[in-house]
Amino acid sequence: MTQVRYFAAAAEAAGIQSESVHAATVGDLRARLIAAHGPDLERVLTRCAILVDGRRIDDPGAPIADADVVDILPPFAGG
Repeated sequence: MTQVRYFAAAAEAAGIQSESVHAATVGDLRARLIAAHGPDLERVLTRCAILVDGRRIDDPGAPIADADVVDILPPFAGG
């Protein structure tokens, strides 16, 4: 299963720091995460970057392997 790690507002919306999820594509993963965690996570995901093994992936059709690590990163304010 793919390891999903949540950061900042994404972790707060999901209610967890990480979990294992089986998904075939980035779009499939998003759908499964929203189904599992509801509209609060869906709202946050619209602003998040999704990194698969450290690479930002914007294509919902991009494949995900069970050995991949996916990071869900909301935008960060800096100063």
